[in-house]
This record gives sequence, C-alpha cells and structure tokens, in this order.
Amino acid sequence: MGLFSRDRVEGKTPEQLAKMRTAGLLVARTLELVSAQVRPGMTTLDLDALAEVHIRDHGGIPNFQLVPGYRHTLCTSVNDEIVHGIPRGRVLEAGDLLSVDCGAEVDGWNGDAALTLVVGGREAGRPEDLELSDDTETSLWAGIAALRVGRPLYDVGAAVEDSLTTSGDARGREYGIVEDYVGHGIGTSMHMDPQVPNYRVDGRSPSVVDGMTICIEPMVTLGDQDNTVLEDEWTVVTRDGSRAAHWEHSVAVTAAGTCVLTALDGGRERLAALRVPFADITPA
Repeated sequence: MGLFSRDRVEGKTPEQLAKMRTAGLLVARTLELVSAQVRPGMTTLDLDALAEVHIRDHGGIPNFQLVPGYRHTLCTSVNDEIVHGIPRGRVLEAGDLLSVDCGAEVDGWNGDAALTLVVGGREAGRPEDLELSDDTETSLWAGIAALRVGRPLYDVGAAVEDSLTTSGDARGREYGIVEDYVGHGIGTSMHMDPQVPNYRVDGRSPSVVDGMTICIEPMVTLGDQDNTVLEDEWTVVTRDGSRAAHWEHSVAVTAAGTCVLTALDGGRERLAALRVPFADITPA
C-alpha cells in the first residue's frame, strides 16, 4: 500500500469532470467492444490490438502505455492471474476466466476500468467462477454506494469487504480479498492519491470531498489472497493456483450525487437500485 500518500485528496471542477466523463466513456466503449469480440481461439494480444485501434481511432491515448516499462493497451489476466497480465500469444480457451483492465487518456484526462468475463460466454464457465465474478462486481458497486461527500474514504473498503463476506457466507466459502493492490485517485494521471483499499482499514481516513474522482477495484480470489509476481515483472498470480476476478470503475462523487465515469449510463440504473443519488455528468 505504499504507492501513494494517504492524505492528499482533491476535487475536480465541473469542466474537469466533463472531460473525465469523455475519457471514461471511451474506456467503457472499448471494454464493450472487447467483451463482444472475445472468443475461444483468440489470443490476448489480439484483444490488445483491437483495443488500441479503437482508443486511437476515437481520439484517445492508451494510458497504460504511459506507464514506464509497459507497452500494451490492456492488462489481460487469465484464470489464476489476478492483475497486470501482459497480453501475449496465449490462446484463449472456452471456460477461461479473463479479467480485462483498460485505460485511456483524452485531452489530458484519464479513465480506467476493468471487468471479468468467461471466454465462450457464461454457459462455458464453471459455476464457482461465475459466482466469483458476480460477487466481485457486486462488491464493487457496494463500494461505489458507500462513497459520499463528507464521509471517510475508507468506508468504501469496508463496504467491499462486507459485501464479499455476505456473498461468501451465502455460498459457503471464504473469498480472498487481495490486499497488496488497491484502488487509487485518477485525473490528469491514471494513478494519483489517495489510495482506495478494498478492505476494512483501521485508523484515520481521508474524507471524501466534492468533485473527488477515484478508481475502486476489488481483486478477489477463490482461494487464499497470497500472491506473487511472475518473471515478466508484471503479471500477479495466486500462489495456490486459485482463480481470481477483477472489477473496476472510475467514479466521481459530488454534493449532488455520484457518476460512474466508466459506465455507459453513468451508473444510473445500478445506483438507482442501491438508492444512491445520481449525478449526470455530460461529456465534454
């Protein structure tokens, strides 16, 4: 957790939020495209090329390529890979659990989101993998719902953990919540202060401010959350070989309500179901 300062929190102006909505929509549409195109027999490098062309053709820059040492548009993590999987010539098979992380910069502002899917569609997936992905996504939205101006930021992680505990109890399992990698602020850079843990944290928390933009991204395993980095110095895998899921959204919170910048509808439908006020941010 030592990547960012805990206390540096900033808000964005309405004009800046509009630009971030533009970047967020490009990320959302790129992930929509990748999800529609993925199929058995493709490689993760095929998906990466597809995403890069789409982002550049729509006026964006793949912001993962701005990270020193990383040259791809996506992170593609398969099965026991938790996060930061490098696209390569690996051929995807029906039933693979694939997490796709995508980011784009437009006019100097950034979006970042991730989703998990089953190659070949849900009918090809193991029941436990589908449950893992669904429960991880549910925990993401629980974290988003906990984000309110004036509240402690660490309420987000507590809500994520509580959601996963409830889901796991209902299914008779204990999920592993990855602690070594957390969410983050986002704006003129993809990774900014503050840290956004996906689990309950004791002690003083930064307060959520009007116009704050963060990425919430639970990474969850079917087994133990203990992990290691492969020799490529990027790909993070579970030590016990258990499968993992990763869901992420870039989110803006204002005094008027919340907007999920990387959701096509801004999160309107899911937020309404959670009784969270929705702030409609029009893209620039």
